[in-house]
Amino acid sequence: MPETNNNEAASILVSEMLKEKRAERRWKNIRFLFWFALSAYSIIGIFSYFGSPAVPVTPTANKYVALVRMDGMISPDSEISAEQIVPILHDAFKDKNSSGVVIDINSPGGTPVQASIIHDAILAYKKKYHKKVIIVGEDLLTSGAYFISVSADRIYVNPNTITGSIGVIMKGFGFVDAMKKIGVERRVYTAGIAKDRLDPFLPQNPEDLKKIHTVMSEVHQNFVKAVVDGRKGKLKADPETLFNGDFWSGQSAVNLGLVDGLGNLMDVMNLEFKTTEYKEFGGSSNFFRMLAGQLNSAFDSLFFVRTSLSA
Repeated sequence: MPETNNNEAASILVSEMLKEKRAERRWKNIRFLFWFALSAYSIIGIFSYFGSPAVPVTPTANKYVALVRMDGMISPDSEISAEQIVPILHDAFKDKNSSGVVIDINSPGGTPVQASIIHDAILAYKKKYHKKVIIVGEDLLTSGAYFISVSADRIYVNPNTITGSIGVIMKGFGFVDAMKKIGVERRVYTAGIAKDRLDPFLPQNPEDLKKIHTVMSEVHQNFVKAVVDGRKGKLKADPETLFNGDFWSGQSAVNLGLVDGLGNLMDVMNLEFKTTEYKEFGGSSNFFRMLAGQLNSAFDSLFFVRTSLSA
């Protein structure tokens, strides 16, 4: 009998050791894949980083435009952040040999602050360098991307470009009922009665909702003012239609006066500057800073819940 018990104990011990070994191998594989992917991403980024930031299509061209591309979300941790884009815009504007500046945008928008800073920088550089600025919208020219666009002299889009969305949105989640179901009590200590506004673990109250709508309305009005100033004399619909956050196709945007015409990048260059030659600025952003920002965003998405304000 004791021998049987010893055999069973030995079997259990061996089984547990095998499980532990398998788990260890599994985590080693996961770590290997993670670091392999990170290394590959880094190598690609390094080659991109050391690529030439500004290369004329035809180096011998006597006439060309300065081209800046903006692709993706507008946020502090993205390629379309004020920190990344404003210096690139400055280099494009101060190029004495270019006929003007074309900004090619494909973006759904992002944070109001970043969009506003980029918008204001374009206006300032237009005034300082006396350069004509043209925006070309690709798949998306909405919200914060459209905010940036109204700083230009003219805006062109594809007939199918999703355009507009002149509004502000704040998103978040509420976990009050979930907390009750699992029996967890939320304890928050503040100095300042409004410090815990937007806490997703506390019930909403009318005062908080009123405050949120007040702040969002102020941000929205700043957006509207930028559009009215930038598209002065061009808008063809009433404010209730244009500024309610809705979006349209490129063709409808032309009809509403939100943009000036239809065309792709090369056609617009030829129309506005009588050339299709360009010198592209950008492509030399700090890859490692951008990678860190993307990793931070990924971890935030996995482990944290944020209430975000977007335009």
